Amino acid sequence: MEENEEFATPNGSVSVEKIAERLDLKNFTADNDLKRHKVIISDVNRPALQLAGYFEHFEESRVQIIGNVEYTYAHLMDENEQRMRYENFLQFDIPCVIFCRNLAPGELFLEIAEKYDVPVLGTGRATSEFMAELIRLLGEELAPCITVHGVLVDVYGEGVMITGDSGIGKSEAALELIRRGHRLVTDDVVEIRRINEHTLVGTSPDVTRHFIELRGIGIIDVKTLYGVECVREKQQIDLVIQLEDWQKDADYDRLGLEDEYTEYLGVQIACHSLPIRPGRNLAVICETAAVNHRQKKMGYNAAQELYRRVQENMVRGGREPFE
Repeated sequence: MEENEEFATPNGSVSVEKIAERLDLKNFTADNDLKRHKVIISDVNRPALQLAGYFEHFEESRVQIIGNVEYTYAHLMDENEQRMRYENFLQFDIPCVIFCRNLAPGELFLEIAEKYDVPVLGTGRATSEFMAELIRLLGEELAPCITVHGVLVDVYGEGVMITGDSGIGKSEAALELIRRGHRLVTDDVVEIRRINEHTLVGTSPDVTRHFIELRGIGIIDVKTLYGVECVREKQQIDLVIQLEDWQKDADYDRLGLEDEYTEYLGVQIACHSLPIRPGRNLAVICETAAVNHRQKKMGYNAAQELYRRVQENMVRGGREPFE
């Protein structure tokens, strides 16, 4: 494949079936095909106002969460009023309704839900805790996503994405990092999702997860070969290392006083351009870059410290060490 290309991928919906599997939800409407029902928005709604009859500004495309407040309020009504409220509520195109705290929907609610083809699910978890987990899951699944050719490795807890032309040595560098105790996220294809305006998370496509392609050897399974401790499912992207062929006449940055950045999905990520020539140990350089980046996040910049010392030396009348 050609490298350094980005491919936009659709991220418009997630099935209710996937949500039920990921969050271990009970399905009260077993005859309902959860695959057909899609969630397209990461926000959720607690329909207390709707059960009271107020539908102005009601966002029907959200997952509806029933907690103690909604449940006890509904059961204060007589059966006729309940039927009217449930009819008015469930006639909307709702992706699903989830009951928390092991609350069980009544027969009347299930009857009307089946009439309007609305899935009804349940969980034993506390309402606020479950809502936070559901919003996190939906935010991840529905996040804007692109696919980038490269390698993503967890190096000392920092997500290092290695990019560069085909055959330049990205997979070999990743393999050496794995042998040194770091963890592979994905090789060749990185699926990047923007979780929020400051955070990118990289994952692997299901088909290629845990595999590395080595030219001359073929495909290897890192999880099988080196163990489960050498792989992980996803990782926040903190640093990009761009591998490029060494150019004798090129002017490379030797001090790093000014940080360079690259942009994915509108998020700026620190980036280093690394010239490749025979004899350079890419794994050690990647480790050093990751640790140095962590130091910068903690407030220490070695290049700025050197610059400060040089300036102090010049003020004292000493000679500049780079002369």
